[in-house]
Amino acid sequence: MYNKFKLSQKYLRYYFTASNGKGHGIHSPFVFDFITNVLNDKNRYPAYAVVEDLRQSLLKNSTELTVNDFGAGSAVDKTNRRSISSIAKNAAKPEKYGQLLYRMIQYYQPATVLELGTSLGITTSYISLANPGAEVITMEGAPAIATTALENFRLLKLENIKIIGGNFDTMLPQFINNQAFVDFVFIDGNHRMQPTLSYFNTVLAKTNQFSIIVFDDIHWSQEMEEAWFTIKNHVSVKCSIDLFFMGIVFFRNDFKEQQHFTIRF
Repeated sequence: MYNKFKLSQKYLRYYFTASNGKGHGIHSPFVFDFITNVLNDKNRYPAYAVVEDLRQSLLKNSTELTVNDFGAGSAVDKTNRRSISSIAKNAAKPEKYGQLLYRMIQYYQPATVLELGTSLGITTSYISLANPGAEVITMEGAPAIATTALENFRLLKLENIKIIGGNFDTMLPQFINNQAFVDFVFIDGNHRMQPTLSYFNTVLAKTNQFSIIVFDDIHWSQEMEEAWFTIKNHVSVKCSIDLFFMGIVFFRNDFKEQQHFTIRF
């Protein structure tokens, strides 16, 4: 991964060159609508407090778990014994991005949501609460973390989540082969180029023009930037949005030609 100085440099470049996030100069009606009604939705939904209360309790939990990393690993913890508080602090998506996923799910109302990388279930909880009628499938490679996430779902009485444990390389193809389609995918696991491209190509087979795929940490490393470049330029992708810490791709047929946006968030 990039060191903090390099990542800061890249973020500053992004911040000062990206569109201002207000929709000015955006000629795509779909992207303008996304900016106006999703990205800039300032409502404080009750679900936010529910999930952030869970986060605060996890940040105070000193219980240690054994973590099996199949991907690039943690940028902070170099041992396979990690406290729940450390995982909540260093591995869980920040409030800002969990709530963005909430708003996306709430606005577009996907029926089937797939998440690669459950962690402690904070982001999964946002997704579940955004559309209780959706089928939410989340995958986690570390058994101890998956068990903790399941406990958190039970605590919040989230009944539309199915958690699948195991290596994504094995479990993802098995799951996808049994699906008619997937509406929304959040890929937050491994953080290496080839696995990320593999996950994209696997889920791509079951997307349609209304599907949305979100990638985490697209500027985390040179590998991830290369993966993002390849994905956003794939012939099936009609539109991409770069939010620096997240990348989003759309497949809608109303885009007559491929369009790429970098938007300040």
